[in-house]
Amino acid sequence: MVNIRDLDPSASPLDYYGFELRRLRQEAALKQHALGSIIFCTGSLIGQIETARKVPTRDFSERVDAALGTDGMFSRLVGLVLRSQLPTWFQAYAEMEAKAAYISSFQAQLVYGLLQTPEYARALLGVRTDDGLDAKVEARMDRQRILQRENPPLMWVVMSEAVLHQEVGGREVMRNQLAHLLTLERREWVQVQILPFGVGAHVGLDGSFTVLRFDDDPDIVYTEDFVQGHMTANPQALREGSLRYDHLQATALSVGDSAALIARVMEERYGHHPGPVGRTLA
Repeated sequence: MVNIRDLDPSASPLDYYGFELRRLRQEAALKQHALGSIIFCTGSLIGQIETARKVPTRDFSERVDAALGTDGMFSRLVGLVLRSQLPTWFQAYAEMEAKAAYISSFQAQLVYGLLQTPEYARALLGVRTDDGLDAKVEARMDRQRILQRENPPLMWVVMSEAVLHQEVGGREVMRNQLAHLLTLERREWVQVQILPFGVGAHVGLDGSFTVLRFDDDPDIVYTEDFVQGHMTANPQALREGSLRYDHLQATALSVGDSAALIARVMEERYGHHPGPVGRTLA
């Protein structure tokens, strides 16, 4: 078992969070089980977070702030903790994504991370291993907080029709994911278009990519391979990415027709009728 006194608060955001939680709990003269009772969790969970063996959630952090009167300290810190749970190579992109004023993304196979439901994300992230899965899902969902800001980024996502048919997590997960995409119609700053199979060959067949535009920083284009992600502000790469995205956007169905296709696939492929339940394959 990790000895909390051996934790180096400078080692990581998670270690710092655990160190501060223990320090402030002890200052309040509360045992772990007593604090757990106040915030409706077990003393064991408090201990696991204090020893950096468990990643706190945003809800947990908000309740701790209320119980210990820490003026939102843990609610602010948990964002850093969750971001540190993202793959190391992805963290820089997540920071840029959070600062972007405009997000243009083409997705060839999967729903864009900012638009995923927790169940869809869990099925994707758990394909190879369940190790740390709760923290990974929580970190991905925390990225989506930028869409709830007072001034969220403008986001336009073009997805191949293949995304709607690639069954991830089973029929119910997919039905709920597509239903979630339909609710985005109520957010004027989020637009979704579907690139139908009928267009044949197109400029997105090389793979998914995202263009981030900023008010005060150079724009970037982001791509991924099976090892890691790649960001660049190279003008030629930006020109190529923007041109490809414009072609895809122009070729895709309108926002309204895209919603109609999503609804049709949701009912015809994932409706409530008997049939085998799909599963995500490695």
